[in-house]
Amino acid sequence: MFVASTGQTIVSTALPVITADLGGLNRMTWVVTAYLLASTVGAPIFGKLGDLFGRKAVLQGGLGVFTLGALICGVAPSMEVLIAGRAVQGLGGGGLIVVAMAVVADLLPPRERSRVQGALGGVFGLSTVIGPLVGGFLVQSLGWHWIFFANLPVVALAWIVLQSALEGRAPSVRPRIDVAGAALLTAALSGLVLTSSLGGTALRWGDPAMLALIAATIAALAGFLVAETKAQEPILPLSLFRLNAVAVVNAAGLLVGMAMFGTITFLPLYVQVVKGVSPVMSGMFLLPMMAGLIGASVASGRVMGRTGRYKLLPVLSTALLSVAMLGLSRLGAQTPLWQVVVLMTATGLGIGPMMSVGVAAIQNAVPRAMLGVGTASANMFRLIGGSLGTSIFGAVFGAGLAQNLAGRIEGAGLGAISRETVMALEPQARESVLAGFAAALDPIFLLAAGIAALAFAITLMLREEPLAEA
Repeated sequence: MFVASTGQTIVSTALPVITADLGGLNRMTWVVTAYLLASTVGAPIFGKLGDLFGRKAVLQGGLGVFTLGALICGVAPSMEVLIAGRAVQGLGGGGLIVVAMAVVADLLPPRERSRVQGALGGVFGLSTVIGPLVGGFLVQSLGWHWIFFANLPVVALAWIVLQSALEGRAPSVRPRIDVAGAALLTAALSGLVLTSSLGGTALRWGDPAMLALIAATIAALAGFLVAETKAQEPILPLSLFRLNAVAVVNAAGLLVGMAMFGTITFLPLYVQVVKGVSPVMSGMFLLPMMAGLIGASVASGRVMGRTGRYKLLPVLSTALLSVAMLGLSRLGAQTPLWQVVVLMTATGLGIGPMMSVGVAAIQNAVPRAMLGVGTASANMFRLIGGSLGTSIFGAVFGAGLAQNLAGRIEGAGLGAISRETVMALEPQARESVLAGFAAALDPIFLLAAGIAALAFAITLMLREEPLAEA
């Protein structure tokens, strides 16, 4: 869990430096989106493989794929190679997260699972804090390439622990892998993210290429639904979504993922460019969010384990998340940093319960033979939200930036804008550019507030099921 979640966020504070080096601020979000998209695809595939072949072998395979992606990123000479490496890294990372959570369900009864899932949420939050801090430090001291090598000692340690502490399991009969379902799901999810990222920006919505992409995405989704009804071992059994917990938690998780990853991606950009904070210190401003996430996740797991009740927790947390996003939408060039800290703490408190309560509720509802793929569905939909949110918010930000800063930065394209570029301007122009940059971020968080409010409405439909003691 630590390896995979650190891989998601270690680049966040380094993105301005990476784009200044390799160029392409307009493609910045793809460094995040490629990881999230591949994690989204990898989650159900690795989850199903864990059900079929055992968790140990699949976890170790995920570590190998993650390491390969990290090495590609570490030596990347261009943005294109970096994005490709992030996709490989994300494929392994998505598998690591879901199979680690499924191991908990293998070993513990439902009432005890909630406490441990809360602890795993805490590990996720802790590593998400450490990632931006380590990333910022390495960028300033050694260079951005080293952020992709930092996790390799942890990968080696995780491999050793898995080898000694987890028993392997060979399948009693040769399983049939749903190759068609996996391929069609990959195509559908990729098309969905590409459509949201390119539509209205790189391609007009009426452009023939965009229309072809939309048609291909719809065809892939339809083909996937048909394939899953016929597959002997479907990669994502559609019967799962008839369960209230699976449907509600995944729908709310998708929306919370949009708000979460949009915040992680764009807040460091705000504090670095608008407020002049260093990459290392910008990572510190994610610390309040993750402290709230860790605290809320662990506390929610304990409450759920002690009382057996859980519906109220995601209801209250998503309401708080919508308020926090609304506050972030008011950020400006003159906003004091203490307000950013308060709002980020509230954001973490709003996200945390969905991390522990959601997974435990799904594992309590699904049959034991589907624990891996059921757990994977929670992570998959949260990552779908992260991919869509980062892409959509990136498109909104790019359009706002182009409109607000048109003609204000001579001799420098918007793709290479940085704090140094802005500070080199005349005082009056500098103030105008900073205000325009901050204004381009406001619609992102306003949109996130509406998304979180919708998640709140969905959690009201959750039906509690008794948690078994054993």
